[in-house]
Amino acid sequence: MPRCAGIKRDGGRCAVIVDGSYCYQHDPARAQERRRNASRAARSRPSRELAGIKAQLEDLTRDVLSGDLETGRAAVANQLINTRLRAVELERKVKETEELESRLENLEEALGHEGGSRSWGA
Repeated sequence: MPRCAGIKRDGGRCAVIVDGSYCYQHDPARAQERRRNASRAARSRPSRELAGIKAQLEDLTRDVLSGDLETGRAAVANQLINTRLRAVELERKVKETEELESRLENLEEALGHEGGSRSWGA
């Protein structure tokens, strides 16, 4: 039975049995598809940091409503949490922008344009 012609990260040969020359993970023709799928998977995972912030807000709300935390301290904590939320959002926007730039570069490369040689919409 034919085995994949790909080489694993450890330098060994891939052991997957294939119909053609390569398995999905090593097929050069599917590299773009693998990148696209990995990008989608990364976007679909909820941020652990965001889950932590939500938990802090729940604790803060519970403590204020129960009287265990005075409102002045709670207000300061809430401001700090909001600052963290803005930082998380900024980080998300930066990642999104970097991904869009990469996708645009790939499209330009696929179309045979050099960077900056074409003005979109012109």
